[in-house]
Amino acid sequence: MQQDASQGGFDTGYEWKIILVLSLTFGLVGLDRFILPVLFPAFMGELGLDYGDLGNLVGILAVFWGLSAFAMGFVSDRVGRRKVLIPAVIVFSLMSALSGMAAGLVSLLVIRAVMGLAEGPVASTGVAVAVEASHPRRRGMNNGIFQCMISLMGNAIGPIIATQLLLVTTWRTVFMLVGIPGLIMAAVMFVLVREPAHATPDGSRVARPGIRDLFSHRNVPLAMLTLMCAMGGIFVMGAMMPNYLTDYLHLTVQQMGFVTSAIGFGGAIGQFGMPTVSDFIGRRMATLVSYFLAAVFTYLFTQAGADNLTALFWLIFFAALFNFSALAILAGPVAAEAAPLGMVASVAGLVIGAGEVFGGGAAPAIAGQIAAASGIQHVFTFTIGSLVVGFIVALFLKETAPRKTEAAPA
Repeated sequence: MQQDASQGGFDTGYEWKIILVLSLTFGLVGLDRFILPVLFPAFMGELGLDYGDLGNLVGILAVFWGLSAFAMGFVSDRVGRRKVLIPAVIVFSLMSALSGMAAGLVSLLVIRAVMGLAEGPVASTGVAVAVEASHPRRRGMNNGIFQCMISLMGNAIGPIIATQLLLVTTWRTVFMLVGIPGLIMAAVMFVLVREPAHATPDGSRVARPGIRDLFSHRNVPLAMLTLMCAMGGIFVMGAMMPNYLTDYLHLTVQQMGFVTSAIGFGGAIGQFGMPTVSDFIGRRMATLVSYFLAAVFTYLFTQAGADNLTALFWLIFFAALFNFSALAILAGPVAAEAAPLGMVASVAGLVIGAGEVFGGGAAPAIAGQIAAASGIQHVFTFTIGSLVVGFIVALFLKETAPRKTEAAPA
């Protein structure tokens, strides 16, 4: 039953509405972000680009995403969610459309950098809005719903739509079309998003901690380190998979779109399912299981050939499912539960930012150089190594799930 939050109850109606809007918006972030690698085989020849350029294009967005996720998350804890979130959605949507007008590598790099600056705040501030709207016992589930849409729309639906549209139009038009829905969601957010009320149980205003206080919980630096590894696996996979399938396994563009979509479908289920499971079995255990199985299925994928598309699809489906599971748990409930009161966006931004700068920025650039120097088939060895290191770091996480710690919500 819905209750009035102002009377000490919980506004369930607002909880579900804001999770829906946040989820759709984050899905558009994924669509705008991950459509470039899918379209890359269609325009790399026209613009004179190579695998190294692909790694740099994926990496520059991630670096600026990471820097912006922390900086603007910190700002949103000070000035409010609306002033950060809504302009960010408008800007990344415009940058997506502008990608269709790029004339070469330099213009694409600039556009992707600005897009990263705008998409980073949607991640960190979005986590904060989702946490603040959620009942503590649904925190993992709601963050999973929010985060899974980036996989579903960016890595699952996006590759299928993009590769089919290429049969009837140009890659430039595809870029322009995917920027439109974000402007609509910005208008919806303007009407719906509320600002949080940060107060102690007796109703007094909370003094906000400083930047040094963000590291008071040991899970913050640990989550930063291990999320680098999860994102390293995810973004190398997402960036290099289309060219691996077309250039190494010699699949057609449409076959590539089908197999690549498994990253999104698996990732979406993992980002929803495992954070929900972590509400019951704990954040640490769910993270460890995710890393282990992600490494196993990634290895099995590298041993599969081009003669069985179904096997390729399901192996990458489960590799992505468990890789994205680790990301969702670490960037959502682990970060939120380690944050001082009133600083959820700052901690989420700090954790996401570290993961993005290395895992989303440096790792694809390194993988691009590996592919250019020794063959694209060797990039997955780097991915598996990253997942193994992430598992080792996650062993030291402290359990914070309310059901496991019996902690009373603030």
